[in-house]
This record gives sequence, structure tokens and C-alpha cells, in this order.
Amino acid sequence: MSYRDKLRKDLTDDEGKRLMLYRCTAGKQTIGIGHNIEDRGISEAVCELMFQEDIDIAERDALALFPGLYSYSDRRAAALINMSFQLGLQRLGDFRKMRLAVSRGDWNAAADEALDNATG
Repeated sequence: MSYRDKLRKDLTDDEGKRLMLYRCTAGKQTIGIGHNIEDRGISEAVCELMFQEDIDIAERDALALFPGLYSYSDRRAAALINMSFQLGLQRLGDFRKMRLAVSRGDWNAAADEALDNATG
């Protein structure tokens, strides 16, 4: 075992692994295996990785709500995935009238319902 492998094991044992934010013993916002996100933030590479994962989740959720997603135009599919990204599965799922209009291919009504849901 290399010193790096040993170090990784020791640090993981010492810090634990938490996938949600928590406050460390120094009171700093921390995530992962002792990553002080409050002082260090994240790297560009980590930001891009998280962003891609979030897009993948949004697309999966949009597909669950709109089974015909891949048959829609690119602009329409992208708009629905964008809504899924912004709102999340649960809240977008509450746009029942919009989802019904999408399933009928009534894009004008879907747009009206999306706006109506967003404002009230």
C-alpha cells in the first residue's frame, strides 16, 4: 500500500464521508471527506462534474414526467429539462395541466399552463 493509499484511508477514517453539508468541529461548512467548502469552495472541475450530474438527473426526471421527451423538438425537450433542473421532479410533477397539454401536443396550452403554474 502506498503512502497515499494509507493517507486516504486514514483521512477517511478520521473524517468520515458525508454527502450533505455539515459543520465540522471548527464550525465550518464541510462536505465529502473533510472538504472545507466554506473556505475552499470547489474547483472548476468539481463544479462541471456536479453540473453534468445535475443535468443528467433533470433529464431522467423530465423523461419520467414526459415519456415522449425524445420525440419532441430539441428546443421543447431542452425547455422541459430546464424546468426539471430548476424545479425538481416533485414541483414539476405538480404542473398537471401543463403535463396534460404536453401529452396532447398542445404546446400553446402547455406554455400557458407553465406560466399559470409559475405565477399562482
